[in-house]
Amino acid sequence: MATAPTQTVHTLTPPEPGLTPEAMIARATAMIPTLRSRQAEAEAAGRLLEQTNQEFLEAGFFRVVQPRRFGGYEFSLTTYVRVMMEIARGCPSSGWVLALVSGHPIMLADFDERAQEEAYGDDGDYRCPSVGSPVPVKAEEGGYRVSGAWDYTSGCDVSTHAMVSGLIPDGQGGFAARLMLVDREDFTIVDNWRMMGMQGTGSRQVVVKDVFIPDYRTAPMAMWQAPGAGATHANPMYNGRKGSFFLIELGAVVIGTVKGALDLYEEICCTKKMRFPPKVFLYESHEFQQYYGDAQAKLDAAESLLLKVTEEYVEACAADPRTGGDFTEETDRRLFTVAQEACRLAWDALEIIFTTAGTSIGAKDSMLARLYRDASVQKTHFVQQRSRTAVNAARLHFGLSPLTPF
Repeated sequence: MATAPTQTVHTLTPPEPGLTPEAMIARATAMIPTLRSRQAEAEAAGRLLEQTNQEFLEAGFFRVVQPRRFGGYEFSLTTYVRVMMEIARGCPSSGWVLALVSGHPIMLADFDERAQEEAYGDDGDYRCPSVGSPVPVKAEEGGYRVSGAWDYTSGCDVSTHAMVSGLIPDGQGGFAARLMLVDREDFTIVDNWRMMGMQGTGSRQVVVKDVFIPDYRTAPMAMWQAPGAGATHANPMYNGRKGSFFLIELGAVVIGTVKGALDLYEEICCTKKMRFPPKVFLYESHEFQQYYGDAQAKLDAAESLLLKVTEEYVEACAADPRTGGDFTEETDRRLFTVAQEACRLAWDALEIIFTTAGTSIGAKDSMLARLYRDASVQKTHFVQQRSRTAVNAARLHFGLSPLTPF
């Protein structure tokens, strides 16, 4: 009797099958001094340094939440957050690139399985920034003809792909937005990133010209507000709404940035003396003990809050509403706003640090000044605008529709 052919499952092995979450976090912590020493160089280069990129690759950081089936480690989101906080503690720009690029396997999980197989390829090396602001694209048989330019593509210099966004007719007189997976050889980079902070992220413009994207390499941009379609993977962390996960990504970088600032503040307190008698070290002064204690408390609270949001996000992912669970849009928006609050607590701690560390830290080449500039730019991100997201969370609570996607 003839038997049906067995379907081959695309399966890869991670570079270090026995690597543990604890070991990966320890690798991130060990990199802090090196990353600190490269901050100025990364800022001047305006991108993630190639040497740093290679060290991230060797450490396996880009694979932290990548599905194990596709050569990743599929560690928990808590491990992801702890790794990203440590890297951003050493260099916020490098942490930003790593957090966003290494977190995007969560988004790729909503794409067709064929697209995932092509993206991960034969070696599992997948590094893909994602950008919003969809542009009109032309529908063709089997896919879309894409031409456009997208700013703020963090990490594009070290990417294997880019996830851009396009608008297509929805058949009802309007448009629907879709994310589109583009190979590295199909886009160019315009060096238009000139910022007072986060300059080392290389968040430049990517340009696509007349490239055909098959339909299976696209996914609804509505994944931000809807349960994931990640049936390809058994792990529920791939199946959740993506809005609050975005704030988890950014929150890890924000808190890591301020951790780095508190490290510098401690060094200042232990090496600098009071201006007036008794000329004791700052750490011996009641005044600076209070400053440090207040900043530390706010930062510890921020970290605890973000880790709690991460825990609740994973629990919500397992509670798929399609199977009777309760990961509703209201839950997603609530977690979103709580993660924002964690960021604000961290930034409040930074204000204490920066305003009490002394005028000398305002020098252009001051590392603490650089961190302050970085944090100032972090605050401007559109998903950090609390007045908008708080309103939307409240509207959902009272049974009203949100006014905006974020």
